Amino acid sequence: MKVFFTLFILLLTHISFAQPKQTVRGKVVDNETNFPLLNAKVEILTSDSTIKYRTLTDIEGDFILSNIPVGKHILVVSLYSHESKQQTIEVISGKETIVQISLIETYTEQPEVVILGRKKGEVINEMALLSAQQFSVEETNRYPGSRSDPARMASNFAGVQGADDSRNDIIIRGNSPLGVVWKVEGIDIPNPSHFAISGSTGGPVSILNNKILGNSDFFMSAFPAQYGNSISGVFDLKLRNGNNLNHEFTGQFGFLGTEFLAEGPMGKNKKASYLVMGRYSTLSLFKTLGISIGTDAVPTYGDFAYKFNWRLKNGGNLSLFGIAGASNIAIQISDQKTYSKELYGEGDRDQYFGTSMGVTGLVYKKTLNEKTFITSTIAISREKQHANHNLLVRHLDSTQTNIIVDSIYPLMGYYFTTIKTSGYFSVNHKLDKNHLLKCGINVDGYFFDMLDSVLDNSHFINRWNYKGTSVLIQPFIQWKWRMKENIDFTFGLHNQYFSLSNSFSQIEPRAGWKLRMKKDKAVFAGLGIHSQTQPNYTYLYHFQGTSELHNKKMGFSQSFHAGIGFEKAFKNKLNIRSEAYYQYLYRIPVTVTPSSFSMINMGSGFARFFPEQLQNTGIGYNYGVELTLQKYFDKSFFFMLSSSLYQSKYRGSDGVLRNTSYNGNHVSNILAGKEFKLNSKQSITISTKITYAGGKRYGYVNLAKSEAQKELIYSDSAFNERQFKEYFRMDLKINWKLNANKMTHEIGLDLINIFNTKNLLSLAYAPNLANPNAEPISVKQQLGFLPLFYYRIDFKAAVKKVQ
Repeated sequence: MKVFFTLFILLLTHISFAQPKQTVRGKVVDNETNFPLLNAKVEILTSDSTIKYRTLTDIEGDFILSNIPVGKHILVVSLYSHESKQQTIEVISGKETIVQISLIETYTEQPEVVILGRKKGEVINEMALLSAQQFSVEETNRYPGSRSDPARMASNFAGVQGADDSRNDIIIRGNSPLGVVWKVEGIDIPNPSHFAISGSTGGPVSILNNKILGNSDFFMSAFPAQYGNSISGVFDLKLRNGNNLNHEFTGQFGFLGTEFLAEGPMGKNKKASYLVMGRYSTLSLFKTLGISIGTDAVPTYGDFAYKFNWRLKNGGNLSLFGIAGASNIAIQISDQKTYSKELYGEGDRDQYFGTSMGVTGLVYKKTLNEKTFITSTIAISREKQHANHNLLVRHLDSTQTNIIVDSIYPLMGYYFTTIKTSGYFSVNHKLDKNHLLKCGINVDGYFFDMLDSVLDNSHFINRWNYKGTSVLIQPFIQWKWRMKENIDFTFGLHNQYFSLSNSFSQIEPRAGWKLRMKKDKAVFAGLGIHSQTQPNYTYLYHFQGTSELHNKKMGFSQSFHAGIGFEKAFKNKLNIRSEAYYQYLYRIPVTVTPSSFSMINMGSGFARFFPEQLQNTGIGYNYGVELTLQKYFDKSFFFMLSSSLYQSKYRGSDGVLRNTSYNGNHVSNILAGKEFKLNSKQSITISTKITYAGGKRYGYVNLAKSEAQKELIYSDSAFNERQFKEYFRMDLKINWKLNANKMTHEIGLDLINIFNTKNLLSLAYAPNLANPNAEPISVKQQLGFLPLFYYRIDFKAAVKKVQ
């Protein structure tokens, strides 16, 4: 505490009486063709709405407003040919505020629009009319418990919840986390998480750093035709450009990592910019310095990202981007000398586990004319998981407190490597003001190198031993029709082919409709068919004694989505939204031998699964209703109430209708935050989040099989019919911000599960060393109380004046 108090006092020395000011600049474009808009009027209204700052955009759609006081302001952009738009911006002294504003062309040309257009929070993708959300960097920072992680932030939305407090896998409307796709700049990327198990879509810590993200979209149902290979949800992430006029820097030190970011112009004409950042795990830094943190199983991870952007002479734009991370952990149970329960891992073995991923690519964008815009991305990515397990033979001494290790021998080891080359091309063409056509294609080429061996009695056997290639091709076409000024209709077709299993999807239609009514009301509906491949490693598993890949011919899982909703916008940034949905899942892989197994239940946790021979005959369904009441953070206060009631059922190959593993039946979140302005430079923000949800599903354990296989095996009878008690968690976040001269300081404290509620996660196989005859089953708990702190500083480089 003395250190933080000293730091606080030092920061106060930066305070002067003059209020700091900063620059606000950006670009205004057409939302469908990305064409720069000339002479758009840009205004900034200060928080008390008494002072206005005005300017017009130039021929490239750029604008700049200087000497804007720090604080929250309203930015308003208007043009006679487009609907006006407003958004709240926060100006800080340590960084320029840079925004890109997309305006929607009016149905009929008229004098300058007086009534403001679409509401805050509408998605970037012009084809999305249903079950879509836009999220920003500010939101991932603002919400308690989000940890600057897009996936954890999304779990605040109605219909979305976390699968496990210690991981960022998300359940969307009762679907497995396997159904989530991550996209960056148009291409699918590997799981962007540290310690990511093969085939999963989440992990304990995100590799994505929100400081490099621009405003992005999140889709939950009946998403537009350009998105494929998912039956659950899509994150469509945009990477922001660096500042092309001034060099700026950010440093942050916190529990989750120590990081640094730099951005600025390249070249004399300042038409190019760079943005680079890196992060390393703080806990491993403590260990290197010899500081004890209570356990030797310290997770080590690091990540970095970059984006270099060039404005080309012909009006095009070229970007080089990259995201990468690596992680390792050694859980050495053999080092334990006294009997206790280890926080991580299984209690009968040493485990060494590591993962890495990286993606880099080139993006070319060009507005050909006022009606046509093209995007092209080429990229290469690599992901790898590796592990070794050494089995321990141990016993307790006569005092029953000291552990004696009799022997250690190798039990299992594997490495899975996937290299992927990706290409994406799309063209937007505006036929006229009311008709937009978009078409394109995604192509992914895979190279697999997978090897796994496990001890079987006295010798090792291979479960994976494969090197080979495959390709996934996804063409699409979409059409948007503005039927009237207040009615939009979209229709699209998607198709995909996966060469590894020689699987073709049927032509998948997608459609959406939205009617905007008077008094800021709207109704909307949508439907679509979607397909998804299985986790790559499940195709390549083989039984003992044969090299035949018995699941290589698995087809796509498929689903039909339908939904309808209503929303109304009130004054003061208040919005209410409700949706009802139905999803039918079919062609889900289940075992050939009648059982309760279904791929519909896989996808969360730290374990791979080892499938028997599977066939695409399983089914399932999800349906529910959702409600969101949201007050956007405009001046000093925000809140959001999101609630969902749902059912999630499936049938395995035994024909029995059961709850899926993700059928919690209900989930509700309450978030609220208030900013207290201490003076013109300082503010304190306090926010909280409360989550109440149905408990996790589980069944009855087959003790004989569990002991024989040394892992938890459930009985088919009454599988998932038992449920843990209701889940409850409250988080609290407090942060203090100081805007000094050309520098911003921020200190934050994120208190996760402040009441240390003992939420239950699952059962686990855990032999009792003190009593070998005891039932080898224990209950795993969710994350307990976890305080996370950080200190952040943003500052600009001194500008040298040229004589």
